[in-house]
Amino acid sequence: LPRAEIDALAGPVVIEFGTDWCGYCNSIQPMVKPLLAKHAALKHFKIEDGPGRPLGRSFGIKSWPTFIFLRDGKELARLVRPGNPVSIKEALEKIDPAN
Repeated sequence: LPRAEIDALAGPVVIEFGTDWCGYCNSIQPMVKPLLAKHAALKHFKIEDGPGRPLGRSFGIKSWPTFIFLRDGKELARLVRPGNPVSIKEALEKIDPAN
């Protein structure tokens, strides 16, 4: 997705930057997936990141996984290598408070 399309998305959006071969990215999925599933209106995009990838650079991504929490195109929270479900839950509540 181009950055302009992401900035134009309405409602709650989570962008997850990482790679399929990132061990940390894969190891936290059992913690992340159930939390995301509780937010039906949420749009979730997993973006393959790496050097020279313009979308990751536009968000200043330096470590994986990085989660960007947006509402109506505005960044409300960012988590880099989240270590516990509470931080993810709190960020989700910022962008989708109805759930």
